[in-house]
Amino acid sequence: MNSYLEIHPEVQQALAEGKPVVALESTIIAHGMPFPQNVQTALQVEAVVREAGAIPVTIAILNGKCCVGLSQLQIEHLGQAKNVWKVSLVDMPYVVSQRLDGATTVAATMRLAAMAGIRVFVTGGIGGVHRGAETTMDISADLTEMGQTSVAVVSAGVKSILDIGLTLEYLETKGIPVVTFGQDAFPSFYSRQSGFASPLRLDSPRGIANLLRTKWELGLNGAVLIANPIPEEFEVPAPEMEWYITQALHAAAQQHIKGKAVTPFLLKYIAEHSHGESLDANIALIKNNARLGAELAVAYTQAGA
Repeated sequence: MNSYLEIHPEVQQALAEGKPVVALESTIIAHGMPFPQNVQTALQVEAVVREAGAIPVTIAILNGKCCVGLSQLQIEHLGQAKNVWKVSLVDMPYVVSQRLDGATTVAATMRLAAMAGIRVFVTGGIGGVHRGAETTMDISADLTEMGQTSVAVVSAGVKSILDIGLTLEYLETKGIPVVTFGQDAFPSFYSRQSGFASPLRLDSPRGIANLLRTKWELGLNGAVLIANPIPEEFEVPAPEMEWYITQALHAAAQQHIKGKAVTPFLLKYIAEHSHGESLDANIALIKNNARLGAELAVAYTQAGA
């Protein structure tokens, strides 16, 4: 076992017994939502995973330890603490060596999940190619990590603040299958539509589990992106959301927001200016993803039995 990992006893037992487990990221707690909704949502998401038959495993770095599975007290700490690092792979050695607290992004959570032997990971939406990347070269490490780490990623698609078309092109280049659950259109986080067709479609967790096993048994390393559309009653129509995104991008440019600060700034701006509509959608979609992720973990475990 890697000496830097601190695996929660319940998680360790579940992995040893071959039970279904689902990894969950922690940036949504420290950087994706305001308090107290962040803590409430994190605990509710864990409950959804349990109800669907799997063990929830929220991942973060606390006092320099890579914690695979958090207690309620640790989740509450992350939700209220100041100066929590937003940790991608490039930050991980520094945060661990300096014994700091860090909330893990998609890329960092995937890597730690894989180190612990977890195959299914649930997030809200993945990072990707930022708008204007042809001049800024701002491309999320989530994509390169997905090209090499064999973990299934369940999300509501690509965050709509990004360039979805270029992100899909990049995923194809990296050999990362993109499967949308239950519809032909690729979703865009807050909305069920993005204007792009999904490269692949599957309609059952068992079908997705079979795809995962086949991919990895063929020796094709890397992730599969499972795009799970937000429930219709909670979606924000794409044209309405695009208006908020345009305003948020303009505000970020005016305030010279750059790098890893961009995404939290945009999400906060949109939540405030949509009168909470985007926050409600964000909470609904992460719970929806947690349910599918747990069902997928169960199906994957059964397929390997």
